[in-house]
Amino acid sequence: QVQLVESGGGSVQSGGSLTLSCTASGKSVYGETCWAWFRQAPGMQREGVAAIHDGIYTNGPDKYYPDSVKDRFTVSLDNGKNTVYLQIVDLKPEDTATYYCAAGVEYACSVSLSAGDFRSWGQGTPVTVSS
Repeated sequence: QVQLVESGGGSVQSGGSLTLSCTASGKSVYGETCWAWFRQAPGMQREGVAAIHDGIYTNGPDKYYPDSVKDRFTVSLDNGKNTVYLQIVDLKPEDTATYYCAAGVEYACSVSLSAGDFRSWGQGTPVTVSS
């Protein structure tokens, strides 16, 4: 069973940056798995913001972002540390949310991420952006 532990959230000023980490156990980040980041603000639906997949059938990692964040969010993975990262730059107050890491089947990776395609979730790490 995959276990995911996020870290790196916190309180930052608008315009700042953060790098969130998601360390996985029970499954390698290299393989036929889609690793994604979602966020959920209070009273809002969970929103997919980035996904990554890297395996023997890919030529380097495939990355997916919705248009709303692709200029500011960067997803990456470190196979040696079995960790997936989400770097966010130029943070805005509307980025305030709890950020979750998730693991799903390979076909779950797309620019339109669906939470229902992901079976394993971390506990979330909160991000608060003040203006």
